[in-house]
Amino acid sequence: MATAPVPASALDELEREIVGCRACPRLVAWREEIARVKRAAFAGEEYWGRPVPGFGDPRASVALLGLAPAAHGGNRTGRVFTGDRSGDWLFGALYRAGMANQPGSRTRDDGLALSGCWVCAAVRCAPPANKPTPAERDTCLPFAVRELSLLTALRVIVCLGAFAWDAALRILAAAGTPPPRPKPRFGHGAEASVGARTLLGCFHPSQQNTFTGRLTEPMIDDVLRRARELTA
Repeated sequence: MATAPVPASALDELEREIVGCRACPRLVAWREEIARVKRAAFAGEEYWGRPVPGFGDPRASVALLGLAPAAHGGNRTGRVFTGDRSGDWLFGALYRAGMANQPGSRTRDDGLALSGCWVCAAVRCAPPANKPTPAERDTCLPFAVRELSLLTALRVIVCLGAFAWDAALRILAAAGTPPPRPKPRFGHGAEASVGARTLLGCFHPSQQNTFTGRLTEPMIDDVLRRARELTA
């Protein structure tokens, strides 16, 4: 039986709450400083400079969870993984997997549409050095708990990196599903059943991984192929 879509009002209300959040002073100061100073290549653009909500298909059976928006990516464009090299890799892979209508995304209004998947981050503000503190991570956690609970068809969470893997376990535990023991360990291609959900590990599509060959297109394609198998 088909799953009914989430009422738009519920996701819209959550998005408003995320975008308006100012709970972490260090993150607020950093994201707004980046938006003022800007990178030279984007000097003529107006930066978003606020927390970045998730986006995608409300009927999603697959969620892709990252660490946080990039300072000059999501913090600039207002959409996670949009306008940076990591997003080029991710959306290219989603396109090849049949879950995106185009292979790239540079702005949040460029026509990108996702099918069967949702993309979000564990922390919603760009952090200094791409390293949120444990307190910042935990402050953001309730947003992800609510977000994933609204995706009623969700069955698989693809965790982009070890931080996202740990965050997904915390999210599911906070929602009432503690992880099995021993605690599942992250690795590329790792798979763990946690209640009704399955976690899949994938190296983060950062330049640190893609430029060095630690993550290749066939590797990320294999993870998404497995996600599709699990939701078929």
